Amino acid sequence: MQPERREVTLPGIRLSYLEWKGEGTEPILLLHGLGDHALIWVLLAERLADRFHIIAPDMRGHGESDKPGSGYTFRQVIADMENLMDHLGWSDAHILGHSWTGKLAPIWAREHKERFRSMILVDPIFIVKMPAVMKLSFPILFRVLDSLKGMGPFRSYAEAETLAKSLRQYQGWSAHQQRVFREGLERKPDGRWGSKFVVPARNQIFDDVMRVAGLTEPITVPTLFVQPEKGVNRADFQMKPYITYLKNLEVRRIAGNHWPMLVEPEIFNRTIEDFLMKRLAQKKSREK
Repeated sequence: MQPERREVTLPGIRLSYLEWKGEGTEPILLLHGLGDHALIWVLLAERLADRFHIIAPDMRGHGESDKPGSGYTFRQVIADMENLMDHLGWSDAHILGHSWTGKLAPIWAREHKERFRSMILVDPIFIVKMPAVMKLSFPILFRVLDSLKGMGPFRSYAEAETLAKSLRQYQGWSAHQQRVFREGLERKPDGRWGSKFVVPARNQIFDDVMRVAGLTEPITVPTLFVQPEKGVNRADFQMKPYITYLKNLEVRRIAGNHWPMLVEPEIFNRTIEDFLMKRLAQKKSREK
């Protein structure tokens, strides 16, 4: 099933999103990570679209959505998502977050757990509050993180593509990966090429990620933690906050790196599907 590209004007922002609306009515909200966009979820959505109503937004500052000069705090982005859900007529949904939005989701669940039928966290980043001195490392991180290396600018599309083939999220350079990369890039007014993701979003998101703790109190929302073998959450101390605070947690370790939806889509999609179908079975059992 091909998605429909839609847009909606919400308080303070115009958001673009992809929608897969098959026969199913069970709602799922798919949130991409830093520097990505909604198309990374195409293969997962195609697998689930016959049973679920799926929405994948381009987050503010990304993709086809508006890119204001400010407003990239967790609080504002959560407000965007709640306004989007209200627009859709959704009181709650299964909510999946990857990387940066994998930290956003527990913050959201802590404040408004009634919005969550379940929560899926795909290799979140920096779940704890980081020391202020870490901000000094931002210029280095911006140069070395694969999610940001593709921002450009590049003298030509060919130059950008050459770099992309060396990045971890595009290992294998499948047709899907090529499409994700291509759709995330645009030609700039000066003729060069660069990401649709903007610098103000990068800077402010990183600042909030470092400043705000993601887990501070128990959360009872049913949660799946997807832990790629080569992801950023490999050590016991990194997993400890999730195990401590998420009281209804299932951890699934799978192959792949920080972008399992791109580099190991079959096993990733099957893992998400298994969790969601188990949740649906439990719901039906309760309703009998």
